[in-house]
Amino acid sequence: MKAVKFFEMSTEELTQKLNEKKAELFNLRFQHATNQLESPAKLTECRHDIAKIKTILRQRELGLSVEPQVTKKKGSRK
Repeated sequence: MKAVKFFEMSTEELTQKLNEKKAELFNLRFQHATNQLESPAKLTECRHDIAKIKTILRQRELGLSVEPQVTKKKGSRK
């Protein structure tokens, strides 16, 4: 997943995505150990995604990056 997509997520969404990626990495490691993993590149991709998420969370914690503002869409007037 591109880092831009992660920057667009809220902190809560990033925390949830981090937990999902950690669980995915856990499962990928088991598949790799039992020779059921189709593509070893999935392990690398998952680890990189975890690193991207942790980096963005740390940047927000230090105030180097801000959480995106949720804008409400206005209804069209007739």
